[in-house]
Amino acid sequence: MDGTRAHVFVSGKVQGVWYRDSTRRAARERGVDGWVRNLDDGRVEAVFEGREDAVESMVEWCHTGSDLARVEDVEVEYGDLQGEDGFSVRR
Repeated sequence: MDGTRAHVFVSGKVQGVWYRDSTRRAARERGVDGWVRNLDDGRVEAVFEGREDAVESMVEWCHTGSDLARVEDVEVEYGDLQGEDGFSVRR
């Protein structure tokens, strides 16, 4: 499959504001595979895999996130597909 992988770290008020669940819904709507989880330092980490336009759409989505979130920064690293299947919220 052609596509790309984005490994994203989002900082700001992004925990306890439905960010992970909203990310999962947005990814599934776009047909993007991967996962999202909270980090102990208050950031959210996510991996998106899929068509380049869909992955880019998710990266852009991360800059706003859920309605209650206040995103301050989004760091992105791009790489090769690693075969994610479906989209999950990790604990």
